[in-house]
Amino acid sequence: MKNEIDSKFVLSVFDKMREHGEKQQEQYILGGLKGSTDFDGYTLFIEDALVMLRFGFHNQYAFEYEKEEHLEQFLKKMTAIENRY
Repeated sequence: MKNEIDSKFVLSVFDKMREHGEKQQEQYILGGLKGSTDFDGYTLFIEDALVMLRFGFHNQYAFEYEKEEHLEQFLKKMTAIENRY
């Protein structure tokens, strides 16, 4: 799988995490994912135990993961949030 993701999708999922998730300190937790931003709000992070997505200025992003199947499960969690809320 090539690491291509739609910026509107990422922003929508993050917004739903902020709106419907449980806030713990500076993180929002929803659907098995944690969402947060850096100090200035220009970079957001969505992660679970195995994958981290860093999404920043000018829609630049990077995934960190070890196995392709971890990424697939992560994207399923994001899609579930998008479709549920």
